[in-house]
Amino acid sequence: MIATLEGYLASKAADHVIVSIGGLGIEVSAPFSTIDKLESERVFLHTRLVVREDSLTLYGFATTGERDLFDALLKISGIGPKLAVTILSTLSVENIRSAVQNDRAEIISRVPGIGKKTAQKIILELQDKIPSALETVPLGADGDTSADVMDALTALGYSVVEAQVAIQSIPLDAPESAEERVLIALQSLGG
Repeated sequence: MIATLEGYLASKAADHVIVSIGGLGIEVSAPFSTIDKLESERVFLHTRLVVREDSLTLYGFATTGERDLFDALLKISGIGPKLAVTILSTLSVENIRSAVQNDRAEIISRVPGIGKKTAQKIILELQDKIPSALETVPLGADGDTSADVMDALTALGYSVVEAQVAIQSIPLDAPESAEERVLIALQSLGG
């Protein structure tokens, strides 16, 4: 099993990166949130190798929490690695955890390719199966506020991915009110 990967960032694409290790370029599929964080030449990724009959695909994550959630999603019937990566590209680990804890399937159903029934199934399946590593990650006071900010930005016409990136750009010491956080997010979007 390949648990981690460290090397030089050779190239970035929308859904994968190429990591150069000793002259060998390794393609690593990754969520948008992980790819977006890779700015330095040297990279370190937590990985999971998915073996299929016709392929070997290496998936990379910025944190062990992302990787653990990826593993938990794969255990749900009907969720494959590509859909799991799409979920992690659209929603942060904290947003998914908040949605599961608060039984808010509408947050999960914002992910492209996830309908209401599948979102409810994900919520139900993850209720008792959120990896213990995720449970130690503090949810923060802005769990519900982030959902409100997401709702406001998508209502204004921004995509879920754009809204998620804007939410992640909100400073940790920002005011807790949803209105002020929306204004900060809009500034990061140039709006």
